[in-house]
Amino acid sequence: MTNKRNTKFIVILIIFLQFINITAQKKKLTYKQVYQFGEPRLTQQLPRIQGWFSDEYYLETKADPNIPGSKPSLMKIKAKDGSSEIYVDYSKLNGNMPEGFSIERAAPTPDYKGFLFNQNKDLYFYSAEENSLKRLTNDDVEEKNPKLSPDGQKVAFTKKNNLYVYNIETDEEKQITYDGSDLILNGWASWVYMEEILGRSTQYAAFWWSPNSEMISFLKFDDSPVPEFPLYRADGHHGELEKQRYPKAGDPNPYVKLGIANVNNRNITWADFDEKADQYIAWPTWTNDNELTVQWMNRGQDNIIIYYVDLTKGKKTELYNEKQSAWVEWFEDLYFLKDGSGFLLRTGADGYYHLYYYDMKGSLVKKLTNGRMHVQDIAFVDEENEKVYFHGWKDKSTEKHLFVVDLEGEDLEQITTIPGSHTCTISPSGKYFYDRYSSITQPAKIDLCKIDGKLIRNIADSKSAVMDEYDLAKVELFTIPSGDGYSLPAIWYLPPGFDPNKKYPVIFSEYGGPSSGSVRNSFPYWLEGHYLAQNEIIYFSVDHRGSGHFGKKGADLMHRNLGKWEMNDYITAVKWLKQKPFVDSTKIAIEGGSYGGYVAALALTYGADYFTHGVADFSVTDWKLYDNVYTERYMDTPEENPDGYKNASVITYAKNYKGQLLIRHGTMDDNVHMQNTIQLITELIKLDKDFELMIYPNSRHGYGMPNGMHANREAVQFWFKYLLGIEHTL
Repeated sequence: MTNKRNTKFIVILIIFLQFINITAQKKKLTYKQVYQFGEPRLTQQLPRIQGWFSDEYYLETKADPNIPGSKPSLMKIKAKDGSSEIYVDYSKLNGNMPEGFSIERAAPTPDYKGFLFNQNKDLYFYSAEENSLKRLTNDDVEEKNPKLSPDGQKVAFTKKNNLYVYNIETDEEKQITYDGSDLILNGWASWVYMEEILGRSTQYAAFWWSPNSEMISFLKFDDSPVPEFPLYRADGHHGELEKQRYPKAGDPNPYVKLGIANVNNRNITWADFDEKADQYIAWPTWTNDNELTVQWMNRGQDNIIIYYVDLTKGKKTELYNEKQSAWVEWFEDLYFLKDGSGFLLRTGADGYYHLYYYDMKGSLVKKLTNGRMHVQDIAFVDEENEKVYFHGWKDKSTEKHLFVVDLEGEDLEQITTIPGSHTCTISPSGKYFYDRYSSITQPAKIDLCKIDGKLIRNIADSKSAVMDEYDLAKVELFTIPSGDGYSLPAIWYLPPGFDPNKKYPVIFSEYGGPSSGSVRNSFPYWLEGHYLAQNEIIYFSVDHRGSGHFGKKGADLMHRNLGKWEMNDYITAVKWLKQKPFVDSTKIAIEGGSYGGYVAALALTYGADYFTHGVADFSVTDWKLYDNVYTERYMDTPEENPDGYKNASVITYAKNYKGQLLIRHGTMDDNVHMQNTIQLITELIKLDKDFELMIYPNSRHGYGMPNGMHANREAVQFWFKYLLGIEHTL
C-alpha cells in the first residue's frame, strides 16, 4: 500500500515538475518583436482577398498552389471547395509592362480586362485583351484621384483644381471646369471637408460618377473666407513656410456648391443652394436610376436634410428632414432600393443607431430594428428576399456581429455567433460570406460561411505556430460600475504569473472621443499590452458613458462639455482600481494620441489627484484651436458656449499639474496644430512646472517613420523609468 502511495506521489511530482518546467521555458516578447516588426512574428498576414467575382467565386491575390514556386496572381477561388484557377496572371502581364510599371498597383476595370496607372504624374491604360499600354496624359501637371467610370470606358480626375474626363475609347480629354486656383477647388475637397465630412480615405476627392457613366456630381469649394494657418518646415538654409486654409472653432467655412456635369457636352448644372450661406453640403448619392440626392446640414449641425436635385434645372426637393437636440450625423451608407420603392438609412435619432425604411416620398414605412442595439453599417441588401444584412451589436456592446432583418422589421437574427468582432463580406446574390474575425484571445481568422452562418471552411488563421511558445498576458473583459447607473466596459492585460500580493503600476490606454470606444472583444493590432504586462505593468482601458456603448443618447451627454464625462468616468475607474490590493496607487498612468492625447493631458491636470504619469501625443489642449466642423458638432461655437470651452481646456487646469507628463508633437501636424502643445507648455513654464517634451521634425498627425520608431522607444523608456525604476536604452 505504501509503495503504491509512493509511486503515485512520484508520478504526480514528475507531472508537476514537467508542468513547471514547461511554464518556465515559455518565452517573453522582445522589444523588437513588438515595436520594430522583429522575428519571430506571433501573427502572420492573412490572405489578400479582393472581393467576390460572382456568387460562387471570390478573388484572392496569391501564388498558384498548382504551380510550385509561382509568383502571386489574382486567383479565382471556388467558394464551395476552395479550388482555384488563375484569373489575372500578374507575372505575364507585368512582362508586357515598361520598367517601373506593376499591374498589382493599377486600378482595374470591373471585369479586370483594363488597368489604369497613375505613374510619374501621368495616366496610362493597359488593355489585357489588346495587350497594349497607352498613355492618356502627357504634361508636367499631376493628375489626382483618377476614377474609372462604372463602364470602364472613361476616367475622371482633377488637375490644378479643375475637373477633367478622359474618354479611353476615343482618346479624348475634356476639361469640365476652368476656374480652378489655389482658392477655387473643383472636385478637390477643402481641407476641413476632407478631414471631418468626406473622410481621409477620399484623399481629397470630391466627385462621383453616375451609374450610367454619363454624369459626374462634384463639389466646388471657395476657400477665400477660410483663415490661413502657417506650418513651418525647418529644413535647409532658410526653411519653408506652408500655409493651410484651416477654419478653427468659430471661423468662417469655405463656400460650397454642388455641380452636376454632363461628360458628353460638358454642361454643368448647379444645385440651387445659396453657396455663401453658413451651411454644409456633402455626400451626393446617385440612385440606381441615375437620379441624384445630396445632404445639407446647418452650421449648428443639429439639422440634416436629404434633397433630390433636378439634373437639368438644379432645383432641390426635400426628401427627408431630421433634427436632434445635440447633433446629427451624415448618412454615409444611405441605400436606395433598386426597384425604386424606397431607401434605407441608419440614424441614432431615438437614442440608439437603428435602421429605418422610407418610401421615395420620405414617409416612414418601417423601423427595422429596435431596443438596446447598435447598427454600425449596412453590409448587404437582398432585395429579392427583402432582407437587410448589417453589422452591429445587440446587448453586448464590446462585440460586433452580422445580423439580418426583413423589410417588415421582423425576424431579426444574429448570424455570426462566435464571440468577438466580425467583419463579413457577402457574395453578390447573398449565397455566401467570408468573415474576418478575432477576439481578445484569438488572432484574426477568415472563415467562409453560407449565408445562414453555417461554416463551410476556414480560409486562414493569422495565429503563427510559435505563439503558444510565449507567456502572454492574461486578458479579461469586464465592467466597472459608474456609481450612477452605467456599467463601464473595461479590459486589462495582467502580467503572466500575476501575483495578487504584489503591487503593479497601471497604464490607461485611451482615445476617449464621442462614440469612439477603445474596449472591444478583438485581438490587438499591436502587442504592446502583452509586452508591458510581461514587464510587470497592468495595461488597462475603460470606456466612458459617451463612448458609444450606451448609444447616441450616451454620446449626447458630451454635448457642450467635452472632457467632463471622460474625466468623471476615468476617475471612477481609478478609484475602483485603487481598491484592488495589487494596484500601486502611486503609479496610475495614461497614454493617448489626438483626442487620446487630450484626455491624457487633461488627466494629468484636471485629474492630477488621481493620475500620476502620462504620455500625450499630438493633443488638442484647447478646443478653440481645433477645426470648426468637429469641434462645433460637440461644443457649438466659442461665442455660443464660452463656459464650455473654458471648462474643456487643458490649459484651464494647468495649475493643478503635479505628476510627470511627456508631451509630444509633430512640427508639421496639419490636423491638430503644434500650436496646441506650445500654448500648453507656455502655461506650464509660467507656472514653473516640470514636464518632458519631444518634438518630431516634419511629422504630420501621427509620426510616420523613422520618427514613429523613436516615439515607441521613447514611450517605453518613459514607462520603465517612472513606473519600474529602470533606466536603460532599448
